[in-house]
Amino acid sequence: MNKRILQTLEYEQVKAQLAAFIVTAQGNDILANLRPIDKVEKLKNWLAETQDAIKVLRLRGGIPIPQLANIAPHMKRIEIGADLNGIELAQVTKVLTTTQELVRFFADLADADIEFERLYHWSEQLQHLPEVTKELKRSIDEDGSILDEASEALKSIRLQIRKSEQAIRETLDSLIRGNNARYLSDTLVTMRNDRYVIPVKQEYRTIFGGVVHDQSASGQTLFIEPRQVVELNNRLRQQQIAERTEIERILAALSASLAPFRREISHNATVIGFFDFMNAKASYAKQMKATVPIINAQQYVALKAARHPLISQEKVVANDIMIGENYQTVVITGPNTGGKTITLKTLGILQLMAQSGLPILADDESQVGVFKEIFADIGDEQSIEQNLSTFSSHMTNIVDILRRADHQSLVLFDELGAGTDPQEGAALAIAILDEMHQRQCYVMATTHYPELKAYGYNRKGTINASMEFDVDTLSPTYRLLIGVPGRSNAFEISKRLGLAAPIIQQARQIMDGESQDLNEMIADLENRRKMTETEYLELRHHVAEAEKLHHDLKEAYSYFFEERENELAKARKQANELVEKAQEEAEGIIADIRKLQLLQGQGNVKEHQLIEAKSKLADLQHPEEHLKKNKVLQKAKRAKTLKAGDEVLVESYGQRGTLLQKVGNHQWQVQMGILKMTIAEDELQVVTPIEEPAKRVIHTVRSAQVSHVATQLDLRGKRYEEALNEVDQYIDAAILAGYPQVTIVHGKGTGALRQGITQYLQNHRSVASFAFAPANQGGNGATIVKFK
Repeated sequence: MNKRILQTLEYEQVKAQLAAFIVTAQGNDILANLRPIDKVEKLKNWLAETQDAIKVLRLRGGIPIPQLANIAPHMKRIEIGADLNGIELAQVTKVLTTTQELVRFFADLADADIEFERLYHWSEQLQHLPEVTKELKRSIDEDGSILDEASEALKSIRLQIRKSEQAIRETLDSLIRGNNARYLSDTLVTMRNDRYVIPVKQEYRTIFGGVVHDQSASGQTLFIEPRQVVELNNRLRQQQIAERTEIERILAALSASLAPFRREISHNATVIGFFDFMNAKASYAKQMKATVPIINAQQYVALKAARHPLISQEKVVANDIMIGENYQTVVITGPNTGGKTITLKTLGILQLMAQSGLPILADDESQVGVFKEIFADIGDEQSIEQNLSTFSSHMTNIVDILRRADHQSLVLFDELGAGTDPQEGAALAIAILDEMHQRQCYVMATTHYPELKAYGYNRKGTINASMEFDVDTLSPTYRLLIGVPGRSNAFEISKRLGLAAPIIQQARQIMDGESQDLNEMIADLENRRKMTETEYLELRHHVAEAEKLHHDLKEAYSYFFEERENELAKARKQANELVEKAQEEAEGIIADIRKLQLLQGQGNVKEHQLIEAKSKLADLQHPEEHLKKNKVLQKAKRAKTLKAGDEVLVESYGQRGTLLQKVGNHQWQVQMGILKMTIAEDELQVVTPIEEPAKRVIHTVRSAQVSHVATQLDLRGKRYEEALNEVDQYIDAAILAGYPQVTIVHGKGTGALRQGITQYLQNHRSVASFAFAPANQGGNGATIVKFK
């Protein structure tokens, strides 16, 4: 991609926005080298990585990466045999510990069966070095200091140093106390030249003897190492030298241990940098409400609610920008300050961002092409050094674009043909657009020239567009209108500002008739557009209502079949129990027959005994056909007249229901749960209503308050103790009210309240059973309680 387009469209400023989310030096290097590409497969991988990072951010809060320094120079020094200092080793250690944490992090994601397109590809490249990591963590602190555990020798030396320092301090403390204090400028122990000293007044320098190491600025105080601690300080100095020598040995050994793994460590740092860059893209997408675009193989660009990333998101106006599918050239006309240039830049910068694998500021399902080159002639690029006019500067740039543009190019022209005679400029603009069209370039151009307003109607694959202007407020709305050329609003604006009507009328008469007709055509197009938008909004409203109704019906349908399957499962279970019982009885009868055969001999079993045994086996069957042929039962069934409100058994579904009203001569509307169905009369059987237990119909113990107990208790928003207290009171009131079952709405939340209610219901003696509500009634956010 040419460097000029990156500068014109302020590509580096967008990268600067992204840099705010980078935390590693390697990530900054990756961002600094980022450029748009035109390799489709590689670009798809980049965008897939961005999508994966957004998914991790949503599910896990992002990939855990701390701030890391650039360890590339350290690895080069290791390669030539140099030793690293403590800080450098600490930075390498942080890379290794981060690698260890990332390996564990991605293993957890894999165990959770979370799928990604590209993330596991990168995670598999991390090479965990447990032994090296463990040794470095044991030896080096985060600030680069060497820990006591680095070696037994260092631990012993430091223990001796602490003992020597304590002995020196105790000796000096004894010197500065008591009568000796009058010889001192201050009763404290300090250090000079890495040796412990005390501040002695100049006139008493011979009192303590020893060595003078320093004096104050005034010369009145000498910092003396008393003779009592000279030997102790000498011993401490030797121990400090031994410590330094041991630390140098440890640093050399640790540096040598890294040498065989320098490439693995460097590669780990690079992979972590890529993860950091992915994190940054995801965080940028979240902050800017950006999305990952879809690559269109046919070079169609369809940006939905596109926004420029460098304009405040509170002020920017979103626009739908389309090019490529039905038209390859878009000509935007209209007055200045209407947003034409920003529209060009928005298309250009979002396309550059997409071809860099970055999320773009557009709605979901937005599509982008993959262009080999993007060219732009935008703004006043007058060159003082070359002494070129505005027109010359633009034309120089356009000539360069014409020399390089082809069918894989996106070209953006701002004020095409401006800066010269209007007629000549318009003619040049039309000729340039025609040339671009012949080359099958993708072009978006802005212009002032009225001659180009009709251009879209006369050229195939070309469409007009304009920026909307609100005549009522005398200000632009910055909305892009595809298919509508811009028109002059001078007459309307002048009229609102108070210009006399005769003057405006005379101006209309003077105005060229063809231009007047064109403006009238544009006005008609705008009116039609507004009518279409109104109809579109109404249609969307009706579609939304239809989708909601369809969703509700699907849920009800699903619930019905779920309940039916549950009832069928219960019936199968009961049938299996009956079959098992019948099999046991049959086996008993067969066993009796065998006993008779054994006792009396085969063939000697009497005929009446066999008949009796066969009768017992026949009695195990419970056929239903004879019930249908039973005239007494049929007569009793016909005698029972069906009426609205009766409880019936719908034989075809095996469900109980309530009759609502008769439909036709032999059909009834039946309420079964949440479903209303029309059932034939011969499939209905009147059943006795389920009677409530006696304790639930004792009206004498009901109070006025109990009789108004609701069948549902809503606990959402209540505190834990308060909610359980309400449940306790509500259950007692519901039992007194005689309810067979109630619903407790507790919400999903953290699950603490739901668990507490479950434990309470398990221990309540009056609760027969309880279970979560069906999916369409709240799911595990509500519990249905049935009483004994």
